[in-house]
Amino acid sequence: MKRTDFPCLDVKVHNKPLVYFDNAATAQRPQSVIDAVTNYYTKTNANVHRGVHSLSGDATDLFEQARISMAKLMNSPSDKNLIFTRGSTEGINLVAQTFVRSRIQKGDEIIVSEMEHHSNIVPWQLLCEQTGAQLKVLPFNDNGELQIELLDALITDKTKFLAVVHASNSLGTINPIKQIVKIAHAKNVPVLVDGAQAMPHIKVDVQNLDCDFYTVSGHKMYAPTGIGVVYGKMEHLEAMPPYHGGGEMISHVTFEKTIYNAVPAKFEAGTPNIAGAIGLGAAADYILKSGIENIHQADTELLNYATERLLAVDGLKIIGTASHKVSVISFTLKGVHPHDLGTILDHYGIAIRTGHHCTMPAIKHFGVPATARASFAFYNTKAEIDYFIESLDKAREMFV
Repeated sequence: MKRTDFPCLDVKVHNKPLVYFDNAATAQRPQSVIDAVTNYYTKTNANVHRGVHSLSGDATDLFEQARISMAKLMNSPSDKNLIFTRGSTEGINLVAQTFVRSRIQKGDEIIVSEMEHHSNIVPWQLLCEQTGAQLKVLPFNDNGELQIELLDALITDKTKFLAVVHASNSLGTINPIKQIVKIAHAKNVPVLVDGAQAMPHIKVDVQNLDCDFYTVSGHKMYAPTGIGVVYGKMEHLEAMPPYHGGGEMISHVTFEKTIYNAVPAKFEAGTPNIAGAIGLGAAADYILKSGIENIHQADTELLNYATERLLAVDGLKIIGTASHKVSVISFTLKGVHPHDLGTILDHYGIAIRTGHHCTMPAIKHFGVPATARASFAFYNTKAEIDYFIESLDKAREMFV
């Protein structure tokens, strides 16, 4: 768990040392993840599951070990509960078009929250258009905290599913998932949790949360892009129809009938992102070795320090002030458009994100068109935050 584990942090931008505060968009990769992917391509490059030769066997072992590492990180009851996907977005779409679509009809309801990423809104809108179901929204207050007290009344006998984010990518809010799941399950409503932003920062225990599905994006947790997992309770996964058809997800095919493979292979048609999965396993191992508690403590120290410093900046307003947050701070600076601010900071070597962060409804709640967002990982430093504050002051002076 060292800054020096991440080689990209040594690059320079506009001849200035990189200050990477865009971790909520994608995190940097440690050398161990880079090495795992490189070693696969240089030493064990072969397709998985289908070959009797040694190289294929070695690749398969690495691929399946990655699933085991992720299961350990999430405290899944078995690695068989994890399906490899391209990330949280595909995981949500998979659940929407298999588990939920098979049990929903016209007039039924699906609940999401007001702070969801578009990837946990649009798939449900598509499903509602396809089936005639209705999308309902659980709102949040002006601190950016879900109004959990409204959830019980929002659930009716027509509610068939609830999808909620564990940690908001734009507000930073950590939602009380265990409480939400308990309320929903009391009325027999299954729950999917979007864990893309939670996984790199806080301990995730899917058995303790008791959620029905949990989605993960690898690139948020120091792994390659284009890889992730969706966890599902085994009774759901076994009952769900396949999402894609093709090789690997079958056990027997004739022109008259196809018999599908067992879970998780049933949902992993075609040649998978083998290198990505191996990289994901290496990232899970890195987090396990570092200790998620240690990572969370470092993240929280940076969040608290940055929040204190930013609150002292004249004309700056933080958007999202929940009492429990991951290390994400969205803000506006009076007189400076977020896009202009992001461009100016880039010239100081500082990488932040500007815009609506794929959470248009959440940003609209605060009556602003966009925000600037600084998001931290444990490898960031307080010295970088100090430099960031100095650069903000210089940027503001340009518009006075």
